[in-house]
Amino acid sequence: MDTIVKDNIKEILLEKIKTHTLKTGVVGLGYVGLPLAVEKAKAGYRTIGFDVQKSKIDMVNKGKNYIGDIVDNDLSCLVKTGMLKATDDFSFIKDTDFIAICVPTPLDSHQQPDISYVKRSVKEVAKYMTKGTIVVLESTTYPGTTRELVKPILEQGSDLECGKDFYLAFSPERVDPGNIIYKTKNTPKVVGGIGKDATETVAALYRAVLEGEVLEVSSPDVAEMEKILENTYRNINIALVNELAQLCKKMDINIWEVIDAAKTKPYGFQAFYPGPGLGGHCIPLDPYYLSWKAREFGFHTSMIESSMMVNDRMPEYCVGRAGRILNQMGKPLKGSRVLVLGVAYKQDIDDYRESPAIRVIEELEKNGTEVDFYDPYIKKYKKDGKENTGLDKIDGETVRAYDLVVITTSHTSVDYVMVQENAKAVFDTKNVMKDLTERSNIETL
Repeated sequence: MDTIVKDNIKEILLEKIKTHTLKTGVVGLGYVGLPLAVEKAKAGYRTIGFDVQKSKIDMVNKGKNYIGDIVDNDLSCLVKTGMLKATDDFSFIKDTDFIAICVPTPLDSHQQPDISYVKRSVKEVAKYMTKGTIVVLESTTYPGTTRELVKPILEQGSDLECGKDFYLAFSPERVDPGNIIYKTKNTPKVVGGIGKDATETVAALYRAVLEGEVLEVSSPDVAEMEKILENTYRNINIALVNELAQLCKKMDINIWEVIDAAKTKPYGFQAFYPGPGLGGHCIPLDPYYLSWKAREFGFHTSMIESSMMVNDRMPEYCVGRAGRILNQMGKPLKGSRVLVLGVAYKQDIDDYRESPAIRVIEELEKNGTEVDFYDPYIKKYKKDGKENTGLDKIDGETVRAYDLVVITTSHTSVDYVMVQENAKAVFDTKNVMKDLTERSNIETL
């Protein structure tokens, strides 16, 4: 592509998109990257997936799926036909026209953005990218990342000029693990590039790959901010109901009944529900990114920070409630046996990133409680280098051996009738037992 000049980059790329000769790459083969790579390959674009974890590369190249939202047969067929392959050799970046970066953006130990994965990935891309390449960052991050961080690294590492020699954009991932309706394929996409040509070209590819609407915005900054808004909106509203749940408990009012009543209003209200805290990669983390960036402008995000404090304290609040339930039975937390049902951060998935259930377990153990967990989707989880193993199964005899059962994830495959019939006491933080008529041993959040 060295013969490409500024005037015809867009024309050549659009022709490649139209004729399906564009070669795509995806950096990071996790919950965001692998489904995106599969959809690009299914749409007829040869795709290379890049990752530093050899286990993921080996599984992809064997056609073995490890992401719940992908159809196993889709992956295996794409690999067999040569439409999709994976590698840890980033020199193959030179063989791609379009590179999507989908790597983690966690928080560090000081609750500040850790963009080290983005930096390392962008540096690798810069080494091998050529003229006429499109680079799109999809990792959730703070507004300004694409312009202030990614663009300079790409330009310095490649000796190419953004807008003249290559295109750069931000298009936020929208992945909701376990969602049976909205997948990567049909979820609307937002694209904000540096320059109109970049935006239109990136949008053209996504329209060729995806079924959902593709919305073009004026800049990557707008696209970055809208992603933060999506999840901060949820964070704040969940904090509101978590705080109201605590107040309702003091007032002897059922918060779940309150929400069910409120959501009958056909306008001006969206139902959010309380729980033991927030989990997943986005909602518990994104507000911290915005709050951190706001300080650069001397701005204090008081509402956002207050919501984060409410949600962050929910695991401790739940352990306090568990302690009071045990006290009513004449038992202290220390030495009591507690069974935690569910360590996944949401219903019917095997993802435990930032799961509040794990914090509940940790807080119980700090108080000297003997804790076991059962999750039909997660037999083991790792935290701080330690592997924690759960129960293989539960039955009436198992449940009867514990002083308290704490429900922290509402998996539909769990037999909650059996649990209620055999438990000494149940603390249901997800209201999953709402339809059970026998409630003498059940307390809800």
